[in-house]
Amino acid sequence: MKATFIAGPCVIESAELLDIVAAKLVEINQRQGTDIIFKASFDKANRTSISSFRGPGLEKGLQMLQDIKEKYGLRLLTDIHEAWQAEPVGKVVDVLQIPAFLCRQTDLLVAAAKTGKIVNIKKAQFLSGKDMRYPVEKARDAGAKEIWLTERGNMMGYNNLVVDFRNIPDMLEVVPTVIMDCTHSVQRPGGADGKTGGDRRYVPQMALAAKAFGATGWFFEVHPDPDKGLSDAANMLELDKLENLIKELK
Repeated sequence: MKATFIAGPCVIESAELLDIVAAKLVEINQRQGTDIIFKASFDKANRTSISSFRGPGLEKGLQMLQDIKEKYGLRLLTDIHEAWQAEPVGKVVDVLQIPAFLCRQTDLLVAAAKTGKIVNIKKAQFLSGKDMRYPVEKARDAGAKEIWLTERGNMMGYNNLVVDFRNIPDMLEVVPTVIMDCTHSVQRPGGADGKTGGDRRYVPQMALAAKAFGATGWFFEVHPDPDKGLSDAANMLELDKLENLIKELK
């Protein structure tokens, strides 16, 4: 099975940023024979602070994503937070993502499944890999044709995550596609004075360790200048480091 790669900025900051990242992904696809799925969020509804940047919103964000698809020919992934968002988002993107905090929300899973698009369910920070069979059952019962699961770490006390890589083979017993979210796994949730911190130095090791445990895909939030990113700045990977990491994983 061909490896799945997902990459893009955490949130839609501007059309210019989307163009920079999308053009780079197209170059990598051409050189590496990959089919990287472009990811960006139109709304970061679970930010730490009320003052945190959330994105352009549904209508404008979907138009910006549609523009990327038409201009660059990339497949798209974005996340939804409420059931009513599934239908309009499903008309634009190829993969609907269920955020980790919301992976047990039945109405959200059902609505995503009914779009007929791929549903990528991120494993909650408080669940084991084996627990993910229940969200998968909800999506399958609602008619989902293809379901992916994504590992993104578990809470380890306050403001910290740890990855139990045994979750990957456990989830492979539930679905054939298990993605390693290499950038959210290095977060320090809410641990940076009103925002989420993290340490991007460990992103390559997360990716390689996941490969050893059988992951079939990798998720990277990337940015040309991560420290200036408006969301997840501390754990996004530098855009110019993505290709070498993909080569190593291949």
